[in-house]
Amino acid sequence: YACVGGASMARPLLKIQRYFRRKPVRFFSFILLYLTAGSLVFLHSGFVGDSSAGANRGRDPLLASQLGKRVAEGAQMNGRVFKETRRPTLRRYGPPWMKRAAGKDSHDWEGRGGDYTSSWNRALKGRNAKDLDDGRAKYIGCYIDNTAKRALRGVSFFDYKKMTVFRCQDNCAERGYLYSGLEFGAECYCGHKIQAPNASDSECNMECKGDKGNLCGGANRLSIYRLELSQESLRRYGSAIFKGCFHRPDNVTLALPISAVIQNMSVEKCVDMCTEKELPLAILAGDMCLCGYPTRHFTLHEMEEEDMCLHRCHGEEFESCGNDEYFVVYQTQVQDNRCMDRRFLPTRSKQLIALASFPGAGNTWARHLIELATGFYTGSYYFDGSLYNKGFKGERDHWRSGRTICIKTHESGKKEIEAFDASIVMIRNPYKALMAEFNRKYGGHIGFASQAHWRGKEWPEFVKNYAPWWASHTLDWLQYGRNVHVVHFEELKRELFSKLKGMVLFLGLEVAEDRLLCVEGQKDGNFKRSGLRKLDYDPYTPEMRASIDELVMTVDSALKKRNMAGVPKEYRPTLR
Repeated sequence: YACVGGASMARPLLKIQRYFRRKPVRFFSFILLYLTAGSLVFLHSGFVGDSSAGANRGRDPLLASQLGKRVAEGAQMNGRVFKETRRPTLRRYGPPWMKRAAGKDSHDWEGRGGDYTSSWNRALKGRNAKDLDDGRAKYIGCYIDNTAKRALRGVSFFDYKKMTVFRCQDNCAERGYLYSGLEFGAECYCGHKIQAPNASDSECNMECKGDKGNLCGGANRLSIYRLELSQESLRRYGSAIFKGCFHRPDNVTLALPISAVIQNMSVEKCVDMCTEKELPLAILAGDMCLCGYPTRHFTLHEMEEEDMCLHRCHGEEFESCGNDEYFVVYQTQVQDNRCMDRRFLPTRSKQLIALASFPGAGNTWARHLIELATGFYTGSYYFDGSLYNKGFKGERDHWRSGRTICIKTHESGKKEIEAFDASIVMIRNPYKALMAEFNRKYGGHIGFASQAHWRGKEWPEFVKNYAPWWASHTLDWLQYGRNVHVVHFEELKRELFSKLKGMVLFLGLEVAEDRLLCVEGQKDGNFKRSGLRKLDYDPYTPEMRASIDELVMTVDSALKKRNMAGVPKEYRPTLR
């Protein structure tokens, strides 16, 4: 019976084998489906574990810790394939006293990128955008629009699936426009002035494709908002950035090789001409338009009072076009390629130099500046796929490879610090750094945390845990670092040329002046948040400020003991 039973069971297996032997494609398809199904089950279990960890926050600490460890084990198995296959012993950065519970929030450290308007819209769900006048934008009304004569004549973009009022506002604000308008539920237009008559509000009746609770214009009708821009955004003209008023260089022909007289001169005409010539600077001098690069003959370092350039453009009465002696300078969208080439070090460095900072202190921005100024990639103690995709090719190298000019790290502690031979320590105003890291944690590298996060329990808990780490991070590097070069974020912004030059020299490289001038024009990169979405209230309570001010004084004293300059006065707003 056993033999008969075995033979009867073997027959179906033989049939399956013959079936797949005749059709090998079916066999591989079956294997692919099997693996896909297994992967989906595996991922689903990881998400379920993550949500259960979030649900248990705020409960018994011991229980939360145990749950966090279990979630971390599952998350590491899932994420290690992408993030840490080459660094199995690497820890995610965080305050030293929080590292035991790192599993609980492990996925948050990687910076959730993507469209940050979704979290913003969730926080405002149920409220109509036309009713919101919260200091960011004000609804003006419904206006007539047509393809022959646009009401708003700046840039435009369309999204027939995800368009929202706030997404349109953010895009226009980032480019420095005063107005944003939405049409057909999916089209966004920007402009400096409205050039069309208004219509009845009832004619702007189409729902936004990405937010059914709000209206985004109508058929040939624009829902227009006036944007309340930051001071920095106001220095733009569409895609061009206003650089200032400058005195005529000694040798104009040498400094600015391209020039032309333009009838009815306007900013737009000069910017368009220089953009077409593929040059990064557009200079207005009365009816003359000049184009060129920032060089040692025209550095843009000695700015004049803007009153010296107040000379009305013949083609646009509200614009200034400068004159024969004082030039109005704009930076076009054309990229200055003199500092864009980057590569790994030709020979492996025997010295490991850290670029150390508290999260939110401008480390990624500093890496961008260093790479442009030196022409060499920077490395990282971690691996962030989103930064790798933005061009930080050293992100994938092991931090000890010796192929990068310096290594980003947020670590602190004696053992971690002594692994480096020297370090550039970035310090930023704690009030700004904490808010920047909070935005990054809940909105990605250039996104924003939603109002729900700021108003909820996340912000107070974040300040409680992270403010002490801001101080201890700097204190540890000052104590255990072998050769420390301190750079304050705010001073780097104000004095970019001189401070970046000092960083390049500290890295042991020669300074190329034209390259540094190029960096000044490309300083923002892709790491700047738009000028629109700012908090309209102070998120810090008096208790928070008292605690942070005390930490600031501690760091100030430690710097002075090392014969370094103390922290800038702006770090201590309540102690002035």
